[in-house]
Amino acid sequence: MAIYPQLIIDALKNVRYPGTGQDIVSAGMVADNIRIDGMKVSFSLITEKVNDPFIKSVVKMAEQAILTYADNDIDIKGNISVQSRQAPRPALPDLLPGVKNIIAVASGKGGVGKSTVCTNLAVALAQKGYKVGLLDADIFGPSVPKMFDVEDQGPTMEHIEGRDMMVPIENYGVKMLSIGFFVNKSDAVVWRGAMASNALKQLIGDAYWGELDYFLIDFPPGTSDIHLTLVQTLPITGAVIVSTPQEVALADARKGISMFTADKVNVPILGLVENMAWFTPAELPENRYYIFGKEGCKRLAEEQGFALLGQIPIVQSIREGGDDGRPVALNADSITGMAFSALADSLVVAVDKRNRELPGTKVVEVTQK
Repeated sequence: MAIYPQLIIDALKNVRYPGTGQDIVSAGMVADNIRIDGMKVSFSLITEKVNDPFIKSVVKMAEQAILTYADNDIDIKGNISVQSRQAPRPALPDLLPGVKNIIAVASGKGGVGKSTVCTNLAVALAQKGYKVGLLDADIFGPSVPKMFDVEDQGPTMEHIEGRDMMVPIENYGVKMLSIGFFVNKSDAVVWRGAMASNALKQLIGDAYWGELDYFLIDFPPGTSDIHLTLVQTLPITGAVIVSTPQEVALADARKGISMFTADKVNVPILGLVENMAWFTPAELPENRYYIFGKEGCKRLAEEQGFALLGQIPIVQSIREGGDDGRPVALNADSITGMAFSALADSLVVAVDKRNRELPGTKVVEVTQK
């Protein structure tokens, strides 16, 4: 039996794309490059996106359709290639070409105020004129949308540099993305580790972050697959460890430090932040009550040989700002505003020192706008 292009096309009309139900020929998925060499047939399928979730099954269906409707003796297996109309996601080191410094904000345990610190640190940096981005990597407990008062918003899509890309939400001078923008805020996110990691890769690589001086990543609590995905996906400049002064929190902070400094991870520790360092009542602003212990994080920093970047007191306005979507760092003249401003200054110094001292590291100048 003679094999000719139209025979192959007619066979492929029996294959329907699962996403739309349309046959792949009418959908324009069969490229105009059918090659026939005796009984060997090869051609390409065209997808809209690089990571099409249905393409593997479509390739198998196309192979079977050719054997069924054209000729059972055709050599087709492994001869169907896949092309994409969109440009592929850039690989490292070009994944975030406009980002100068990537900062991991992490803790060994939940409940120490890591997200609050990360949110206010991002705002404090933006207040100083830096270009700042924030990725909420806490897939199972996203809080950034609420803290920035953007829960009812969602990222838009734009065709940029050959790809359809998400455009991050921006508020208070901070660009941000979170899985919280894509799920109902009342629903639990029940995903396996691989699914959560893939979602994060999309938030990083399929978004247009543009030029940033500082890209802060709010890591989830603990040490898990997500942490490994992030440190393996991005060239992280350094990590900031957040803890309260109490020994229970410090024990887990040590584990967080151990994870980042392990040989297979090797992310520099920029310093520690002592959150809830003391309680200061509004009516007695000069008084300090050490509810969770005194200077425990400071002692840990000295013990480990790291800088103490800042101490953040417990003040009612911090909680109110987080709940109302108005981070306290916006009020630079308040006690907490000054604390976060000082923390931002310490981070800038620590990043500059790291970039200048680490052997083989390209020094990136970040100037205040």
